[in-house]
Amino acid sequence: MDGVAKSVGVPTAGGVKEALIDYGYGVGGGIVYSLASSLLGSGLLGSLGSAALAGSVIKGARGTTIATVLGFMGILASMGAAGGVGATSTGAEVM
Repeated sequence: MDGVAKSVGVPTAGGVKEALIDYGYGVGGGIVYSLASSLLGSGLLGSLGSAALAGSVIKGARGTTIATVLGFMGILASMGAAGGVGATSTGAEVM
């Protein structure tokens, strides 16, 4: 329980500043991803290329995180479009 208590605390000005910087990098990565996916498409290869491009534009650990999250979301979206994981169902086709 000590580890959790040390990671949760009162917000500080420095902590808020770092969170806003992280948010800004995320917005930048999202814009790059959106532009790239409009050019490359939203299929499996398009989402792969878009995630790789967005992750390479943002350098360091933040870029790695952006590429990882976008890759995860891209594969879920591709599988959902194919009727796999994440596909929405109304239940009408079951009846």
